[in-house]
Amino acid sequence: MDAAFTAEQDEIRRTLRDLLTKHAGPGEVRAAVRTAEGHDPALWHRLAQELGLPGLAIAEEYGGAGCTATELALACEETGRALLPSPLLATAVLAAPLITALGTPEQRAELLPRIADGTLTATLAVPGGSMAAALGLTADNRAAAWAGGGRAGGIQARPDGGGGWRLYGEADRVLDGHSAGFLLVAAHTGGYPHSRTLLFLVSAEAEGLARTRLTSMDETRPLARIELRDAAARLLGADDGTDVCGALADTGSRAAAVLAAEAVGAAAGALERTVAYVKEREQFGRAIGSFQAVKHRLADLYVRVEAARSAAYYAAWDAAAGPLALAQALEAARIVAGEAVQLHGGIGFTWEHEAHLYVKRAAADELLFGPVHRLRDHAAGRAGLFGAVTADGPVHGVAV
Repeated sequence: MDAAFTAEQDEIRRTLRDLLTKHAGPGEVRAAVRTAEGHDPALWHRLAQELGLPGLAIAEEYGGAGCTATELALACEETGRALLPSPLLATAVLAAPLITALGTPEQRAELLPRIADGTLTATLAVPGGSMAAALGLTADNRAAAWAGGGRAGGIQARPDGGGGWRLYGEADRVLDGHSAGFLLVAAHTGGYPHSRTLLFLVSAEAEGLARTRLTSMDETRPLARIELRDAAARLLGADDGTDVCGALADTGSRAAAVLAAEAVGAAAGALERTVAYVKEREQFGRAIGSFQAVKHRLADLYVRVEAARSAAYYAAWDAAAGPLALAQALEAARIVAGEAVQLHGGIGFTWEHEAHLYVKRAAADELLFGPVHRLRDHAAGRAGLFGAVTADGPVHGVAV
């Protein structure tokens, strides 16, 4: 395959990097996460209006750019490099593809143009904080456990008799859940005998909806708890036997590729800052970057970042490789961030320095979308490396 990027793709990367260099430095990021929204609304407006980031992968008929996941991955690699807090991931990577896949023509026409121009943000809310399982990244999402399965727990939906629905339950660790303009909520309906998972649209102003911003490890990834107490909702799409779990898994594979690129950007950002530091920091009369032991450590980190970048770019072309690319990128981000703290010496452990922000991003992403060993185990099981795969996971020792 030809892995070269087009002039347009290179321009997206260059323009975004220039903008973020000017307006999303460490100081601006720290200030943005302390706002009520958890991001800088003015910068988000510029990213949407000037660069069209939320609409990159949305069809032109809905006001988007009609690009592919590759362009979105390149954009997220740059936002990851800057550790930019923004609604881009929740809105454009998780919510918009599900609306495109499952929404009625009227729902797509109502929501996608507003997402594309940045005036509306959205997110996906799943019960139990089980985002990775719901997206089919670490488990078969057709198993009912992640969403309650019609038993106690999870989020339950019932018709209200007037063509609408009412939702009852809670969802934890909802990405940008405190500020999103509307929520895509995964809920069960039909009771235990006929339980099925559906997605529902819940407006931020819906009666019975309570949203609480949580204190999270990584402030650049704002999380919220969503409480639904007979909250009014609309069904996304039609209740006609549509494979909702399949749509969630397809979205998960594509999201994994974009997340992998973002994690590669974070790892590359941490490595670049570390290389710059070791060129300036002197010990015994010479820059510590000239010591052979430091050179070897940096070379190992460079190889990890470039290998993860290659995997992420391939996954942007072939979404089926997304979960494995995500595992490799998350591992690279964790190792590079940890080494960055070590190579920065004492200042790397201080709150005043940005090195710890990369450590928190790497750890938080693995908690939210991993862990790495489960991403790899599920991918290996789906590929039949360990035997047959059932709804409960791989059956080891059984030939396929």
